Amino acid sequence: MHLSEGEYHQHDNDTFFNMFYVEEEKRGFCPEENHAVPGVYEVEIPAKEEKEISFVCSLEENIEQKIVKRFINNEIIRIGEMFNESLLIDNRKQNKTKKEQERDDLVRTFLMSADSFIAYRPAFSLHTVLAGYPWFLDWGRDTLIAFEGIILIPKKFEIAKEILLTMIRDVKFGLIPNGYSGYDNRPLYNSVDASLLLFEQVQKYLKYTGDYEFVKEKLYPVMQEIIENYCNGIDVDDNNIYLDTDGLIVSGTEETQNTWMDAKYDGIAVTPRNGKVVEVNSLWYNANQIMAELSKKFKHPILSKKYKELAQNCKRTFEEKFYNEKKKCLYDVIGDGKIRPNQLFALSLSYPVLEPNSAIANKLLQTVEKKLLNSYGLQTLAKDEENYVEVYEGDPKQRDTSYHQGITWPWLLGLYYDSLKNTLQEAKTSDDKKKWEEKLQKFIQKTTKTFQKELFDRGCIGGIAELYDSCKPYLPKGTINQAWSVAEVFRIILKK
Repeated sequence: MHLSEGEYHQHDNDTFFNMFYVEEEKRGFCPEENHAVPGVYEVEIPAKEEKEISFVCSLEENIEQKIVKRFINNEIIRIGEMFNESLLIDNRKQNKTKKEQERDDLVRTFLMSADSFIAYRPAFSLHTVLAGYPWFLDWGRDTLIAFEGIILIPKKFEIAKEILLTMIRDVKFGLIPNGYSGYDNRPLYNSVDASLLLFEQVQKYLKYTGDYEFVKEKLYPVMQEIIENYCNGIDVDDNNIYLDTDGLIVSGTEETQNTWMDAKYDGIAVTPRNGKVVEVNSLWYNANQIMAELSKKFKHPILSKKYKELAQNCKRTFEEKFYNEKKKCLYDVIGDGKIRPNQLFALSLSYPVLEPNSAIANKLLQTVEKKLLNSYGLQTLAKDEENYVEVYEGDPKQRDTSYHQGITWPWLLGLYYDSLKNTLQEAKTSDDKKKWEEKLQKFIQKTTKTFQKELFDRGCIGGIAELYDSCKPYLPKGTINQAWSVAEVFRIILKK
């Protein structure tokens, strides 16, 4: 460490004992530790005088030669260029209103927050997306859900290509790694949905760029491989994935957590979701529809027909088996009637497996709005369900057993938003269009107001937490700044 001025005084055998951390105690960890104190810097600042002091912390040598001002100026230039390249702020207009200035400030804050999650993996020579600060590395599922808000909306299309290549770099038997070990960089394959989420993000990449050449050359063969392996069956790391004769995907075991609700404690799955899972089959239908269109464009008519048939088989059985008449919503897993937000995948993707504006779709949305939706996200379980928990607190066991049992997650707002958009798009009458347009705009305005306050007044300044308590005052919990929280709220506010 080096300060731009001041005098360093070395300390020998100096230890600060019993530093106490209140938050660590709350989280059930040892709250005390000792600190070695190698020395202190002393800087004189006369009364009523301002002084600019810079410091550098690094493992590099000769850090005293680093010119901090140059670093800062270069970063200011880089951020300014990022704002301009996003085309989200109109710099041509003079004399903006207060409302317009506030919107520009909000967009700048989101752009800087989104940028902070982008990291470079030297071992891969590719970029990736960190899931959340301060303790998450990059995760396949999180990266793909955050992809549009973090990468595509700011128009970082070259980095987008690198991230898609990172996703497929270590594909194994059709499975994209859900992450890499923080110890030995070993790919981890505990995910049934990450591979299927890839298709939706490729579709969005094409929507933003029209770059079919990159998709055809680099991604399309891997996407074919994924579909083929899901059809044939995958049992890597006990994922137990296979296509049943009824056209639905089966996945997992009682001991395997391979959906996003993946909490385990002491080897026991908190929310076992093995079987025919609602979002997995929604993603499966969507993936095959996307592949049918791509195969048609790439002049592979036989493959296009095959993917269409896989999609149709899934849709037919989905409509027959997933509706829970008693609770007016979809089963989370066939046979499991708990009301959870995962059913929104059936309405929110590029190709919804349920017809938006159908009677079932409308009942589903009403149930979600009544039982799960709040200003900060969607609850992971309805309040009247068994084992519901609304406050995220306590030691690791208490936190893990509540993680997906009622706690609110902001990223799920993106599913609700897309469901509203798809429903509006399919509205048949002018009255219906007006009704859904009003509902959508009201939701956008409420979300903007809520998270404008979160970004500047609560929690992590300039960020959005991983999750929230599901009761007043809806305190932010988990990681202080989470990529998919920022990404999905950013999408909603910008109406993307």
